[in-house]
Amino acid sequence: MVSLIITTYNYAQYVERAIRSALEQSLPQNQLEILVINDCSTDRTPDILANYEDEVRVYNLEENLGLSGARNFGIKKARGQFVVFLDADDYIHRDLLKTQKLFLDENNALDAVSTDYYLVDERGQHIKHVSSEEEPIACGIMFRKDFLFNIGLYDESFRSREEEDLRIRWVEQYGIYNLILPLYRYRMHDHNLTKNTAAMDEGSEMLQKKHSK
Repeated sequence: MVSLIITTYNYAQYVERAIRSALEQSLPQNQLEILVINDCSTDRTPDILANYEDEVRVYNLEENLGLSGARNFGIKKARGQFVVFLDADDYIHRDLLKTQKLFLDENNALDAVSTDYYLVDERGQHIKHVSSEEEPIACGIMFRKDFLFNIGLYDESFRSREEEDLRIRWVEQYGIYNLILPLYRYRMHDHNLTKNTAAMDEGSEMLQKKHSK
């Protein structure tokens, strides 16, 4: 089974598109569970998620854990052998999970599978095809869940660049095989965390301190 984990914080305007893309997956429904972790949003997110509680597992956290904490919460609740993260402001091609699961099922030597992605604008128009090998992102990677536990999950002290810390620890033991298929949609907008310069700089300093030994 594949556990698709959607984390959201104040992304009411986007989260429904993310959920729909998860529900429209070509992977048979009996091989998929969808978890939505609402990280204490203060906008309309809870009302939107209430409409999908019959189709997805919704968790409304009582305190804001940050992205790392919310993802760890989802991993611990996941029942699947494989785990994929989807940010609430992004969405995925209908064949993403089916394709990745096929590769992991048929290649026991593979630890994780990523795909290329399209940068898209607010309206979902494709801006650019990006190689995940050259410009990796945190989401759209199918991990073997047990291996995530083996490396200690996300470091919850990181409030930015948490995916870089995870990847550094992951590649010390495991690999990520990339498919040159743009099956993930990474949305560019004014509120992307990567545009928060102060937070990104703080994350860089933490990475340097943690991994410069």
